[in-house]
Amino acid sequence: MNKASKIFVAGHNGLVGSAIVRALSARGYENLLLRSHSQLDLTDQKSVCEFFETERPEYVFLAAAKVGGIAANSEYPADFIMINLQIECNVIHAAYKSGVKKLLFLGSSCIYPKLCPQPIKEEYLLTAPLEPSNEGYAIAKISGLTMCRLYKKQYGCDFISCMPTNLYGINDNFDLNSSHVLPAMIRKFHDAKMSDAPNVILWGTGTPRREFLHVDDLADGCIFLMDNYSGDIALNIGTGSDIAISELALLIKDIVGFKGNIVYDRTKPDGTPRKLLDVSRLEAIGWKSKIPLCEGIENTYSWFLEHRHLAKSKT
Repeated sequence: MNKASKIFVAGHNGLVGSAIVRALSARGYENLLLRSHSQLDLTDQKSVCEFFETERPEYVFLAAAKVGGIAANSEYPADFIMINLQIECNVIHAAYKSGVKKLLFLGSSCIYPKLCPQPIKEEYLLTAPLEPSNEGYAIAKISGLTMCRLYKKQYGCDFISCMPTNLYGINDNFDLNSSHVLPAMIRKFHDAKMSDAPNVILWGTGTPRREFLHVDDLADGCIFLMDNYSGDIALNIGTGSDIAISELALLIKDIVGFKGNIVYDRTKPDGTPRKLLDVSRLEAIGWKSKIPLCEGIENTYSWFLEHRHLAKSKT
């Protein structure tokens, strides 16, 4: 990419897309194509094709997706597979038809088997059953990265994919009905602090381990991949370290300043026992995460305090 390149960031209002826009703008990229959902419905094939034919973007970051935590994925599994498949099929095919120079598709680490060897290597994909609670979303994401690989194979398209670990940061979704674990904890501990509640109730046992990547780190990694990678393998992108949910809860409790107790509702699901990505391939080509977890959570909580009246309440 050069500073004058026409760059389409699909999903620019979301957690990932907005971070990519911030990172591109900070680097001096000014020719960004940005469309809200009301301006361009990515599930509408005709509208997507017309957009690509008219605007002719040179580079595409495909960050648009329907996302959510365990509760949302469990309640609306058909929505998660249908909407995400529509977005991927429409954008990837239109990018091919209009001659896009390069496309980066954002997958997800939830595409790996539920009981995967740890840390998770890229070659473990499709070697065992998925976690049932996010099956629809995972299958849609697997389809997207497979499309990129096969469009490269059949048509020679420079379409690549990466698989981020659990994300958090500025512009996250803090709605308790649809958010992921880290922003949900921030919201729960903050609300409990403000109401002087004696307890915060968290799902599961607290024993699962998760890896968390600040979204600004991800954006930096995505731009690095766009500039430096054209391989067939969908690369993992993460920190290479994880933390128990119970440890994360204590960390967030301390940062927020909640003085009460943490209670675990063991009738609720834990999800995958552990999910740590092997990021050795990405590190070997020159990229490594930079934002420590504690610093990232402090940054995220500060943003939440300043913008909670705008905090997203939708998936």
